[in-house]
Amino acid sequence: MALKDMVKNVTGDLQKSVDNFKGGDLLQGVANNYTPISTEQASTEFGCYLMNGERIDRAFKLIRDAMVFTDKRIIFIDRTGITGSKSIIKSINYFSIINVTLTTAGFRFDDSDMDLTYIVSPSVKQINPEYAKVHLEFPRKFPVNELYVLLQTYAYENCLRLSR
Repeated sequence: MALKDMVKNVTGDLQKSVDNFKGGDLLQGVANNYTPISTEQASTEFGCYLMNGERIDRAFKLIRDAMVFTDKRIIFIDRTGITGSKSIIKSINYFSIINVTLTTAGFRFDDSDMDLTYIVSPSVKQINPEYAKVHLEFPRKFPVNELYVLLQTYAYENCLRLSR
């Protein structure tokens, strides 16, 4: 099965799980957990950051901040300042993700944590590439396994491509 088909299957399963998740409230934001929002709401709020032909697959909010998954990359919107009118926009292209680590929720108040390692160098095939990590937290009942599988699929394919 081609990467595109695998990602499409996982994306569909993840979207169903996100649609059924009922954890989006202020307490999750205070706990520093991302909660899902509809793609329609994300398109209205964050569509201005999309490239031509790019589409939003799913999105999450964290009080004022947001994380948007498109068909090409992950966009992080970090609202700063007292009013939140200033934003820092950062993207991680899927082709640069090389490792994903998941820590699932434990007993009681533990959350699920995910770390993405990606290449930030201009050329992903250079001799000594520069790496960075981003840490994400999700509520304990959020179906983080499907998101892990999606991102790990990209990481695996990227590692195969880079080692050729």
